[in-house]
Amino acid sequence: MSAASAPFVLPASPAEPDLVAKYFRGLGDPTRVRVLELLAGQGEMSVGELVAEVGQPQPKVSNHLACLRWCGFVDSRREGRSIRYWIADARVIGLLALGRALLADNAEHVAACRRISGGC
Repeated sequence: MSAASAPFVLPASPAEPDLVAKYFRGLGDPTRVRVLELLAGQGEMSVGELVAEVGQPQPKVSNHLACLRWCGFVDSRREGRSIRYWIADARVIGLLALGRALLADNAEHVAACRRISGGC
């Protein structure tokens, strides 16, 4: 596998602010947040169960799960022909709760913000 096709690229010396920003970009997609909320609320789920709940095509959900798994938000195990996912660290649930609490005080501003959007 060439470096260009590898699923990851490590910079020579990643700066902590860059890594923190990149970590939070993992939460920057509504589908990924929805998957995390489902796993936080329902516990372990299969890809098929997540697809049914999220309403997105299986390849798209699987791609989001791969991102979440790679960055440590979720973990997985094979069960027969199915793969089951769950929240890898309870602090992720706290992070989501903190985000919702902060949003409660700023929802109108966040909704109106034109600088941060899905394509940012």
